[in-house]
Amino acid sequence: MFTGIIEEIGTVRRVQTGTAACVLTVSAEKVLEDVHIGDSIAVNGTCLTVCRTDGSSFSADVMPETLRRTNLGALRPGSRVNLERAMPANGRFGGHIVSGHIDGTGTVRQMKREENAVWVTVSADASLLRYLVEKGSVAIDGISLTVARVSGQDFAVSVIPHTAQETTLLSRKPGDTVNLECDIIAKYTEKLLMPQQQSGISADFLAKHGFL
Repeated sequence: MFTGIIEEIGTVRRVQTGTAACVLTVSAEKVLEDVHIGDSIAVNGTCLTVCRTDGSSFSADVMPETLRRTNLGALRPGSRVNLERAMPANGRFGGHIVSGHIDGTGTVRQMKREENAVWVTVSADASLLRYLVEKGSVAIDGISLTVARVSGQDFAVSVIPHTAQETTLLSRKPGDTVNLECDIIAKYTEKLLMPQQQSGISADFLAKHGFL
């Protein structure tokens, strides 16, 4: 599990491509402290497993499903990526619950400065937007952010200077693709309610029969 608080920006050193998968090698410093083979590191919000490390970089296998769901397939040597190690059991919970399992991608539509903040508007499919609520949480390229506005076509976040300095978000341009992970609580809630909907049991039904 991650929290969406980016620890450092790494640089892609090498991308070894296969038919439908790849091996990604990323240069880093902080996230390599106490790193072991099998550890999890989120790359642009995508949970990857360390399969090799040489002290100045780590490598991870990226399977076809991950490439289909994320923007990792667009990475090239020199690309800058957000990095976060999995949260330790005794660590601070600074952001929100982030699994590192990307739901899909969105497209940066607009960036607009307002005083010390920058508004970033991202368009996304309705299947993702349904899980976003105003003042709820969303992870964009692994960054824990607060949803400031949401509509049927897009959503917006307001980025403070610290986030701008410590992540790659404001280096994005309109038209760029970003990884999105919706709040896992919303997804689980929907799943738990589905059997009730299928059986015809609803809040109205329970109230009508004296259960509420």
